[in-house]
Amino acid sequence: MSNYVIGIDQSTQETKALLFDDLGNIVYKQSRSHAQLINKDGWVSHDLDEIYQNVILLMNDLVQHAGVPLQEIVGVGLSVQRETAAAWAKGTGKSLTKAIVWQDDRAVDIVEQLQRAGLAEAVKAKTGLTLSPYFTAAKLSWMLSNVPAVKSAAQQHNLCMGTMDSWLLYRLTHGKQFKTEPSNASRTQLLDIHSVQWDQQLCDAFGVPIDALASIEQSNALFGETDFDGIFPKPLPIHCMLGDSQAALYGQGCESVGDVKATIGTGSSVMMNIGDQPVQSNDVVTSIGWKINGRMTYVAEGNINYAGAVIRWLVHDLKLIDSANQAESLARQAVPEDQTCLVPAFSGLGAPYWDSRAKATLTGMTRTTGRPEVVRAALNSIAFQINDILTAIDEKLGIKTQILKVDGGVTANGYLMQFQSDMSDVIVDVPDIEELSAFGVAYCAGRALTVYGNLKLNTVLRYHEYHRSMDSTRRQAILTQWRQAIAQVCQVQNVEATV
Repeated sequence: MSNYVIGIDQSTQETKALLFDDLGNIVYKQSRSHAQLINKDGWVSHDLDEIYQNVILLMNDLVQHAGVPLQEIVGVGLSVQRETAAAWAKGTGKSLTKAIVWQDDRAVDIVEQLQRAGLAEAVKAKTGLTLSPYFTAAKLSWMLSNVPAVKSAAQQHNLCMGTMDSWLLYRLTHGKQFKTEPSNASRTQLLDIHSVQWDQQLCDAFGVPIDALASIEQSNALFGETDFDGIFPKPLPIHCMLGDSQAALYGQGCESVGDVKATIGTGSSVMMNIGDQPVQSNDVVTSIGWKINGRMTYVAEGNINYAGAVIRWLVHDLKLIDSANQAESLARQAVPEDQTCLVPAFSGLGAPYWDSRAKATLTGMTRTTGRPEVVRAALNSIAFQINDILTAIDEKLGIKTQILKVDGGVTANGYLMQFQSDMSDVIVDVPDIEELSAFGVAYCAGRALTVYGNLKLNTVLRYHEYHRSMDSTRRQAILTQWRQAIAQVCQVQNVEATV
């Protein structure tokens, strides 16, 4: 008899469901996208009920088409998009408003008010996070001030608020379980990452009622059981929840200090395992990777708002390419000497610049600049941003990264992976499994369920390596162009790119 574990990855653009066997092999996978609700001000929202229904539909598809005995499916791991803010009614689980997505910067005024009040340093010291509308707290604060249903529920002590893991768990268990875990909680800007508890002073500063937040369990806890609205004949244990980037770090096997990966999806997360003690930095943030079997793992991280979303912009808004798959071939046609450079600050810039009011710009164009050059500039912008974060992390820890593990759909772009290796002077390892977040939570849950007790990740993952091929003079010239473009849009002074 075999054992199978479900890995669910609820990400920005879609929700994926994968079924893994007891050797870590994918035996079934399916995905469903959900609407990106973007208004004229650039605010980005998701329909919580649509996302939940997608999870249920995916489970129904899995039961119908996976071709394995249902009694051999033993558990579930849940990975979610981080920082995205949700609010719902206690008891019924009814969503009270659309989710505010992590990219959304509508709460910038709230953050600037807290900065003027002199709270930035105290927030960073407790949370490890730079005060920013990117994180969940300011989004929740905005809801409480601007959404009547949320305000009313808070006044009646009938409000649940939090991140996507706590929302999905609440719905999947029909309101029986209201829980989260440290990787997601550490991205809210309401958690003291030293005590791993919600902080009353932080909640007061943002105006978030602490009793509306979920209880915090370790990342591989038994969070509850679900039959996915009657689809399974008996409830399955949910035995792992992680933020998607931490899930990918875990799935990549980055369990040693200094291990680093970049998840390149809609946005990007560059994350390094820094061990069991937090390390503060002004350029990047400190978060919790996971708490497993009582042991805490911290991470240094920098986030990019627009990575794969830049390619989506090329396809759906500029209509320069028909699909993401076309980007690589077109970029390779670009004139090598063209200096077109894109800074994709469509919703400000995250690490290491932290400029919420920066605006996107396309510089260095000439009369001969065409589609290939603009597409290449868009792809290059992803690598430039990842390199800047990696450099900041390396400098803070006094190391030089040698190997960068990557994951996410964008890693299928060979041009970008080679350019990343050239810009960062690292070996870029691309695994043969794209869905590392789903794999990470399935592997974590499977370990808790003793399915993967002796399984070694190096027997599951196979890597394609990219090595630097660009000479130093050319590399320095290209990075200088990027540094100059960043300086045009940033309010941050003395912006430098390490070359």
